[in-house]
Amino acid sequence: METCSLPDESDKKIETTYSMPSIVSKELLETEEFIQERDACTKHFDSWSEGQQVMFVEHLLSRMCHYQHGQINAFLTPMLQRDFISALPAKGLDHIAENILAYLDAKSLCAAEQVCKEWYRVISEGNQWKKLIERKVLTDSLWKGLSERRSWDRYLFKQRHGENPKDHKFYRGLYPQIIQDIEKIETNWRTGQHQLQRIHCLSETSKGIYCLQYDDNKIISGLRDNTIKIWNRNSLERIQVLTGHTGSVLCLQYDDNIIMSGSSDSTVRVWDLHSGEMMNTLIHHCEAVLHLRFDDGIMVTCSKDRSIAVWDMQSPTDINLRRVLVGHRAAVNVVDFDEKYIVSASGDRTIKVWNTSTCEFVRTLNGHKRGIACLQYRERLVVSGSSDNTIRLWDIECGACLRVLEGHEELVRCIRFDNKRIVSGAYDGTIKVWDLQAALDPRAPSATLCLRTLVGHSGRVFRLQFDEFQIVSSSHDDTILIWDFLNVPARENQPSPSKSYTYVTK
Repeated sequence: METCSLPDESDKKIETTYSMPSIVSKELLETEEFIQERDACTKHFDSWSEGQQVMFVEHLLSRMCHYQHGQINAFLTPMLQRDFISALPAKGLDHIAENILAYLDAKSLCAAEQVCKEWYRVISEGNQWKKLIERKVLTDSLWKGLSERRSWDRYLFKQRHGENPKDHKFYRGLYPQIIQDIEKIETNWRTGQHQLQRIHCLSETSKGIYCLQYDDNKIISGLRDNTIKIWNRNSLERIQVLTGHTGSVLCLQYDDNIIMSGSSDSTVRVWDLHSGEMMNTLIHHCEAVLHLRFDDGIMVTCSKDRSIAVWDMQSPTDINLRRVLVGHRAAVNVVDFDEKYIVSASGDRTIKVWNTSTCEFVRTLNGHKRGIACLQYRERLVVSGSSDNTIRLWDIECGACLRVLEGHEELVRCIRFDNKRIVSGAYDGTIKVWDLQAALDPRAPSATLCLRTLVGHSGRVFRLQFDEFQIVSSSHDDTILIWDFLNVPARENQPSPSKSYTYVTK
C-alpha cells in the first residue's frame, strides 16, 4: 500500500533552490533581444564539430535544474523513438525486421499485428505464425507429436512436393486450433476422459504380459508363455511371435535394430528387430533376469540372484561382461542408468546408487517399509514403487526422500514419469495418474496429488509406458490396454476446456 509522508527539511531546501517556474507562454519568452542572441549562438553552434556541439550541450545541461531536465527529456523522448519494424523494410532490410519479430510469443505477435498496416504486412509476408508453430514443434514433444497425429506437420518446414503452400491466414487460424487441442488433452488427463482399445493376447498356456514397449507403429510385449509378441499399433493385429526363451519373458527393450529380452530361464537374448532372428544369447545370471536397460554401448541387467551385471556392447554379437555389482541382500527387481549413475532397487527395501563409469558404490536410499518392485531415474529424480503400497520421490544427489504418495491398495508394480506427471500401476488392478510438479512442492496437500484413477484391467498391472497422448499397459489378465487421451469421442453437455490463450481476430 502506498503511503504519503510530509517533506522534511532537506526537501524544503531543494524546493528553495529549484523552485518550479510559473508557466509562461512561449510568445512572452521569445523577445526580440532573445531571438537575436539565440540566432547568434546558433550560428556559433553550427560552426562547431559534432563532438564540440555535444560538449557544449552537456555544459548547458549541467547548469540547468531538475525541472528543466524533465522538460528537455520530454522534448527528446519522441525524437529518440524509432519504428524500426517499419523503417527496416524501407532500407531493404525486411529479413532483420522478421528476425526481430520471430522472438515474440503468440500473445505479443497478436498485439504486434494491431500496431499498423506495415507491421501486419511484415508479419504476414514473413510467415511469422508459421515460424512460431515450427519453433514449438522443434522444442516441445507435445507439439511434435500433435503435428504428426493431426497431420498438419506436412504444412511446416519444407513442404512436400505437390503440396499447395498455405498463406499467412491459414497458420494464424491453425495456432488457436492447436492450443485448443492441447487444452483438451490436458483436460482429458485430469478428468480421466479417454478412448480405450484392448488387445487380447489369447495365450494358449499360462496367461499374463510381463513387459512391453511401443512406438507409433508397433507394440512389443513379453509374455508369461515364454514368447515375445509384436503387434501393429494401428490395426492391433499380431505381426510376429518370437520364440526361443524357455521361461517367461520378464523384461525387454528395443531400439532401431535389436530387441533385448530377459527371462526366468536366466538368459538374456538378442533379436533382430526386423527379421525376428535370434542373434545372441548371454548366459551369466544363475536365476531369473528380472530387468534390463541398454543405451549408448552399455547394458545393465539385474537378477533374482541378487546381482547386477554391467555389459559393454560393441555389436549385437559382441557383448562382454564388464563388472558385477554385489551389495543387495535380496532379488534385484529393477535397474535404470544414465552416464552418471546406475540405480538399482531390491526386495531388501533399499535403492542403491552406483557410479556408471567406475561401477563403484555411491550411496543407499532407505525409506520403503517393504521390497521395491519398480523405479525410474532421470536427472536428479528417482521415483520408486514398493510392496508397502507407496510411491516415493528421491533426490539422488543427497539421498533425501522428497515425497511419499499413498493411494494404491496393493503392491506398486510399475511406474513411469515425465515432466508433468507420474503414472503408476499396481496389483490392485488400477492405474493412477499423479501431478509430478505438485508432488515436488512440499506445500501441496497430499489429497490433491492423485489426479485420476483408471480402472480397466481385471488383473494385476505388470507394466506400463506412456507419452503425452496415451498410456499403454499390460496385465496378468492377458490384455494390453491403450488409454487414448487425444482421440476422445465428444460427449453431450461436456464443458469445453478453459482457455488460457487470447486470440485476436483481424
